[in-house]
Amino acid sequence: MNTKADILSRKDQVNTKVDNKDVQLLKEELWSRRTTAKITMIGRKMIIEECKIIKEIQRNNTREKEVVKALEKQDRLIWEEDRVVYKEERIYVPNNKKIREEILKENHNSVDVEHPRQHRMLKLLKRTYWWPGLKEDVKKYI
Repeated sequence: MNTKADILSRKDQVNTKVDNKDVQLLKEELWSRRTTAKITMIGRKMIIEECKIIKEIQRNNTREKEVVKALEKQDRLIWEEDRVVYKEERIYVPNNKKIREEILKENHNSVDVEHPRQHRMLKLLKRTYWWPGLKEDVKKYI
């Protein structure tokens, strides 16, 4: 006698439509990045979604000589707005180890990027951020 159940012997009264209803395996907060800023550009005006990292950048005044010189030249590729420096529509991250490490950590350990390797992580960061030595920092971090 065969006692092993198969799919054809399943009882009709089992309601599979509500099976696992309202079961959430991964919480919503895992999918939202805490540090990555959302940038929208309207003309030359940058609209930034407020987040923790932007507030940290605004509080930090340290800038590399390269950035200060570029701002003094007043070319169209780099400018400052609301205490945030932009280079080619990307946010300049000041020379602050804590801020940079937070950005690296968030973009490396995030659930939705599947633990990226060096090239992928650099590509993700370059969409939003810029700082001198970004590539070297990513290499060291990974």
